[in-house]
Order: sequence, then structure tokens, then C-alpha cells
Amino acid sequence: MADDDQRMADENRRAVQAAVDAELRLLDPEVRARPDLVLELLDPDFTEVGVSGRRWDATSILTVTSGGSVSPESPVEVTGMSGTVLAPGLVHLTYFADNQGRRAWRTSLWRLTETGWRVYYHQGTPAAAED
Repeated sequence: MADDDQRMADENRRAVQAAVDAELRLLDPEVRARPDLVLELLDPDFTEVGVSGRRWDATSILTVTSGGSVSPESPVEVTGMSGTVLAPGLVHLTYFADNQGRRAWRTSLWRLTETGWRVYYHQGTPAAAED
């Protein structure tokens, strides 16, 4: 049984790392500036509740990234990223992000699809001044 437990722990670590890698890729300004690369990371059923409270879907996100509003020179600073496997093929990530002074706690749900890991849900919550 210990071998099964170790195998499961290894699989979970790989799943979390894959989701972390995908989240960091999605946060990369060069990726965010290219709708074709963003689309590779968004689940077809993607939903986001942004820091502003606005609800986004894949189409609205791609419209924004297509409009040239993402500057490749503005990286998002990420700290404290951690993940948990909620079920096989489903990883929950949490982290703190600072995007040019806009600070927020972030959470994402990533699911494994036939084409790889894709973000299914994302939410940003404004951070208090002392966070």
C-alpha cells in the first residue's frame, strides 16, 4: 500500500507543478499579449471574476488581449503560489499577485483536458493595504 501512496503523492506533485507552470505561462506578458497563446491555456468553459468584480469568459478575455492592452514590458509579480489536487485532473492554485501596484489574492482551477492543462476558473480579490 505504501507504494500506491507514494505513486499517488508523486502524481499529485506532478499535477500541481503542471498547473503552476501553466499559470505562470498565462501570467507571462509575452504570452498574454498573444491571443493564440492565451487560447491554448483557457478551457472552453472558462470563467473569471476579476478584481473589479467583472465577469469574464474566454471570448471577452481574447477580445482584450487582441486589443493590444497587454504590455509585454509589464510582468506580474507572483508570491506564495501553492496548489492542491482536488480530484484527479483538477488542481486548485492560490497566490498573491502585484501587477504594477494592483495587488490581489488570486485563485485558479486548472483541469486536465485532452489537449493539456487549461484554466477553468479564475478569481481575483483585491488585497488590503497591509497584505
